[in-house]
Amino acid sequence: MTRDEALDLVRDAIRRIVPDADFTALGLDDPYRDALELDSLDFLTLVETVTKRTGVRIDEDDYPKLTTLSAFADFLTQNAAR
Repeated sequence: MTRDEALDLVRDAIRRIVPDADFTALGLDDPYRDALELDSLDFLTLVETVTKRTGVRIDEDDYPKLTTLSAFADFLTQNAAR
């Protein structure tokens, strides 16, 4: 999985939760949860959706690593190869 594919996948998964999510005002290194108003349940749904689509295991210990779109994409790219 390339980084661009991972970014697209995360954005698509977020759009399934927040259909009107505006990524134009959100930088890759900006915290997306506050910007897109994702609560804890939304975040868990995001993690579950991404896990199902990629097969990449995301443990609760990994959650702090997934604060930005860039970090989430990097995590997927690094762990998809395993």
